[in-house]
Amino acid sequence: MKARIFIIISFTVVSIFGCKDFLERPSLTSWDDQNFWSNENNLRLYANGFYEAFFVAYNRMSTTTAAANYGFQFSDNTVANGIQTSFERTVPSSRGSNSIDVDISTAVPPAATINITWIDSYSGPNWHFAWVRKANVMIDRINSEMEGVLTTEAKNHWLGIARFFRAMGYASLVSVFGDVPYFDREVGSSDRAELYKDRTPRNEVMDHVYNDFVFAMANVRQNDGSGFVNRDVVAGFVSRWALYEGTWQKYHYNATAISQKFLQLAVTAGETVMNSSVGYSFNSDFRSLFGSKSRGGLGEVIFYRAYSGLVSHSVGSSCNLIDGRWFGPSLSLIKSFICNDGTDWEQSDSDPENRNFSMANLIKTRDPRFEATFWNYPTYKSVPTCIYVTKFINRAGTAYVDAGLTQPDREYTGMLNENGYPVMRLGEVVLNWIEAKAELNPASVTQADINRSINALRRRPIAPEAVALGVKATAPLDLFNMPKTPADTRGDIDQLIWEIRRERRMELAFEYCRLQDLKRWKKLEYTDGNLNPDILKGTWVKLSEVRHLAENWREALIEEVGVADWDGNETLFDGSNPDIEGFYFRRNVANRLPFLNEPGVNPYLAPVGRNQRIDYQNKGFKLSQTTGWPQELN
Repeated sequence: MKARIFIIISFTVVSIFGCKDFLERPSLTSWDDQNFWSNENNLRLYANGFYEAFFVAYNRMSTTTAAANYGFQFSDNTVANGIQTSFERTVPSSRGSNSIDVDISTAVPPAATINITWIDSYSGPNWHFAWVRKANVMIDRINSEMEGVLTTEAKNHWLGIARFFRAMGYASLVSVFGDVPYFDREVGSSDRAELYKDRTPRNEVMDHVYNDFVFAMANVRQNDGSGFVNRDVVAGFVSRWALYEGTWQKYHYNATAISQKFLQLAVTAGETVMNSSVGYSFNSDFRSLFGSKSRGGLGEVIFYRAYSGLVSHSVGSSCNLIDGRWFGPSLSLIKSFICNDGTDWEQSDSDPENRNFSMANLIKTRDPRFEATFWNYPTYKSVPTCIYVTKFINRAGTAYVDAGLTQPDREYTGMLNENGYPVMRLGEVVLNWIEAKAELNPASVTQADINRSINALRRRPIAPEAVALGVKATAPLDLFNMPKTPADTRGDIDQLIWEIRRERRMELAFEYCRLQDLKRWKKLEYTDGNLNPDILKGTWVKLSEVRHLAENWREALIEEVGVADWDGNETLFDGSNPDIEGFYFRRNVANRLPFLNEPGVNPYLAPVGRNQRIDYQNKGFKLSQTTGWPQELN
């Protein structure tokens, strides 16, 4: 009876006020495009939608594989238990959505409603242009709808923000696919010829990216409030992507003029940050950059993502020394850390202990970033290598394990970690800057340049806990007395560039960039275990001293784990030899499938999916396949 009364009353109300008026009332839950572009606050709300796509940080409620580096487990820095993850060897059926015809502009607020996969397991962004469309919508509406609403300064700032994110989107897409369709305006769903146009040449796309980056650096505000993109944030990311393109053009295409154009932009962007009135400085120890819950006191942090309450992650849990890890740091990475006398371990003659690769000795003889990155004992909790990454957890978290105590659940276990992440920091910027200068002309780099970059990193404070373990600062790099790495080790790389790359590997281990670096340098052969067997081993151990191993080895590990001596001779654990020593390995660890010089395989650029190409074909258009992959569609 009550239901019938409610229906009658509802019908009467609609009849009195009129169905047409009722249906034309503005929605309270969706975005009204005609009325949205009325003030700066709405522009800020719209721009915030880009943040989770482009500033990955520790992600939201992420798994351990979705850390700041989507290649966390995919480079020569890590060993997986079993067969190593392979590069793509066949064209996939699909990779993302097609064309730009995705209505992402209405996903405001909140940004979380944008349900489009941007990053795949290791390559980078998938094949879609929704974020490009979102940026183009913003540019169009500022120009067409906000005349008289914004001052000239405000208009240029927000255009700079939109162009920055458009450039970020295209720089990412180009790094993965090479040539991609370029869109510089909002394209309507009826404009099929534009929506389904073929790829634009890489150089043309990157010319647009260059112009967008230059405009953004010139017009985005120096300060737009805490936690929002400002000029220094823009310049930091420009230094990253300009270095990428400059070195790609140099090593892949030998395109000197284009390479120098982008490398010079990387230098300019780096200097923008380094000369900023904010006064960034290396005033905190290395681990604090990643284990802290706030930005306070971290003077080198340019852009920071904080976590608390409902927004958390699980990356700290991957460093808690409790949960087992099925990947671990490779011997190749361990060997890349320089001795604290500033030399390469092979060339060091100041201390014979520099050739001792036990964890206890490595802690004392290597650059302080080694101790800040790894636990100071070998442990079977890192199954394939016995070396455990602790970079993304604070020292209190590992101290619980050292003391045999139970860690607090929320802070160090599960998916409720709240330590923040430096999305952009001075450490990366100075390395981008010095590498770009050296790639332009190694002879032009001065000792003052080295002091502002590499040696500034080496002067970073050392945590008291590290000092207590015997950790010492690394000697400064002397441009006129550099370590001499043999040419048969570094190949055709200039000695200064080699030192810069090694510094980068130590500083940025397990962050976003190792796979990207290898690709832009054209050095993916480093990830082939047949050419580089150190990527399949751990460091030097005495089996009986490996933590958390004794309870497992007597039965389960017989003939499964072993050690190799300096000459590569292997000894398996047979149940009666627990005191064998050598470089740790697991018998089931195997090299990835062949990917170099394989017909129809280009590991440096990803193929677009068959479904995307078929979609073009069904609509009467052609989408070319990525260079190096089969062009036929079958």
